[in-house]
Amino acid sequence: MNQINFEKDQEEVLDRTENIKSLADEVKKLRNLEDQIANAEEHTKNLKEKAKQLSNFDIPKMMQEMNITKLKLKDGASIEVSAFYNARITSEKQEEAFNWLRNNGLGDIIKNDVTVTFGRGEDNKATAYAVLARGQGYEPVQKIGVHTQTLKAVVRERTESGQDMPADLFNTFVGNQTKITRRN
Repeated sequence: MNQINFEKDQEEVLDRTENIKSLADEVKKLRNLEDQIANAEEHTKNLKEKAKQLSNFDIPKMMQEMNITKLKLKDGASIEVSAFYNARITSEKQEEAFNWLRNNGLGDIIKNDVTVTFGRGEDNKATAYAVLARGQGYEPVQKIGVHTQTLKAVVRERTESGQDMPADLFNTFVGNQTKITRRN
């Protein structure tokens, strides 16, 4: 007959209880850290919004009212307000926007990338495809688009030269931005 060792069983229960408590403590620490991170991210988001308001609206308005475009501070830093341009083409307006660009002599900024993906061990097929393209029966993936920086530059150039750029097709935004150059 087996003898039951109550003392040993009690020690194992105590060890497991301590391990569970330690685990619970670590889980609480992790949850606390995750909460702190979420709060810090929300705080950072709010700070960025306040900085954006000052940079894009409040300071430019004040400087414009004072007829100042650039200001140098005592500590050597300088503040300058300059025009800020942004634009993007939504997928819903893509075809119409591309047609507008082509019809207005800007078709060369549209990039047309054709990509074909081959699996492992298909080097021979890839080489043949490079030479024969569609003749081998593959369907390439085609991506047509305008690089963001290129589109911004076109919006800036056309806006500054007084040329039309349909805001509804390109979601254009023209505003001001404050730049602080700090003296090291």
